[in-house]
Amino acid sequence: MKIRDVVAVIEQFAPLGLQASYDNSGLIVGRLDDEVHCALLAVDVTEEVMDEAEREGCDMIITHHPIIFNPLKRFNSSNYVERCVERAIRRGIALYASHTNLDSAPNGMSWRVGSMIGVENMRVLEPQAGNPDVGFGVVGELPVAEDAVDFMRRVAKIFDLKAVRHSDIPEVCSKVRRVAICTGSGHSLIGDAHRAQADVYITGDLKYNDFMMGENRMILVDIGHFESEFCAINILDDVLSKNLCNFAVRKSLCSRTPIHYLL
Repeated sequence: MKIRDVVAVIEQFAPLGLQASYDNSGLIVGRLDDEVHCALLAVDVTEEVMDEAEREGCDMIITHHPIIFNPLKRFNSSNYVERCVERAIRRGIALYASHTNLDSAPNGMSWRVGSMIGVENMRVLEPQAGNPDVGFGVVGELPVAEDAVDFMRRVAKIFDLKAVRHSDIPEVCSKVRRVAICTGSGHSLIGDAHRAQADVYITGDLKYNDFMMGENRMILVDIGHFESEFCAINILDDVLSKNLCNFAVRKSLCSRTPIHYLL
């Protein structure tokens, strides 16, 4: 199978035109007419993931995060990005990323997290102009209101979290029903979550001052950048397995968060 056949399936679900202007989604290493036989799915291209691809005979790695985000001025193995790209070229391993286009596609990242939590009646939190079905984040309702602490504990269990960072729990949010979600770094959508009258906003990468933006009417919950985006592997697996029955796809066992906790 050619790379262009694999790419066509992914981009039918998450067109590159949906990616943010700063992004670098798409084919990063390889040529569209190259033959590929097996893809490894991961959140990031790391040296451990490269080891796994070679060990498992995968000639393509499909990730959520693009390994090249900023222009590279040299290739001299001075950091893991250069080493992975050099290695991919030498070993004939194609690298492809589906990043903010997968975030904003209908039934993309935030939709999947919402489904995992049990959120219903989801709609886009920050829709693109002229298309209410496309954009970043989602907001919806739980079937029944839940105690805020019990809800966060349930989320922690679903995502196998060692810790959940959250803001103060306002009295008006002691029970939560409306849930807003943005996978990855979601600081910029806090205002949208407020406007949607969410009781709780789930995202990642919140900074110190962000936790003060609940304004005593919304709980801010940080479940971690990687943890909120690990679902990309399952989304891509679903898309590829459904549409390319003769193409081998493996889920990475070495795709892990770079953040560790000393308990």
